Amino acid sequence: MNKKSLSLILTALTLVVLPGVLLAQGDPSQIASKISDSFQQIGLYIIVIGWVIAGILYLISAGSPEKTGTAKKAVIAAVIGTAVIILADQAFDIISGYIV
Repeated sequence: MNKKSLSLILTALTLVVLPGVLLAQGDPSQIASKISDSFQQIGLYIIVIGWVIAGILYLISAGSPEKTGTAKKAVIAAVIGTAVIILADQAFDIISGYIV
């Protein structure tokens, strides 16, 4: 990953997360919840884009074994990404339940 794309990603994350943190009122658990919600939204957008790309790759593979293999890898990556986002959300709920 080059510096330009990394800078763009960090800027986008900052623009999404920072307002929620700065405008958060209340205890630290509410602030952590807002940050978690922001990252969950970003993750959901990435998951949707991943599933769409995987579907398009599979549709345009036209039976080519090489292209179909690439599409299968994209589907596997989308499944893993979906599982990670779901598990991260559940882990946050479990951890915040113990803290409060």
